Amino acid sequence: MIIYVAHASSFDFKKELYEPLRSSELYKQYEFVLPHLQSNSPFNSKEFPSTGMGIELGWADMIGVPVFCIYRKGSKVSSSLEMVKTSRQEYKNADDMLKIIGRYLSQYKQKLTS
Repeated sequence: MIIYVAHASSFDFKKELYEPLRSSELYKQYEFVLPHLQSNSPFNSKEFPSTGMGIELGWADMIGVPVFCIYRKGSKVSSSLEMVKTSRQEYKNADDMLKIIGRYLSQYKQKLTS
């Protein structure tokens, strides 16, 4: 299973998102695409600097890919994201974020095999 990690660029995503993911067990279990680290990736969102995530979310929605929205407590969630999300969950810190992502992926994986 490939998990594409789309995110806002208005926070320190390398420290607050990429580092916890890369050092977690989840990173060993699943294939994560971290677009701002993988410039040679076919998933390069930098090609769409101001609308990249919106375009990617629209494509995902169009072909039926589930969109799981996880956001830091107190953050504002885009209204356009609300239109395409399959599920959403608030987290408090990096550990909480990883637990929530792990739970979601485990449930989704079970759903695929059922």
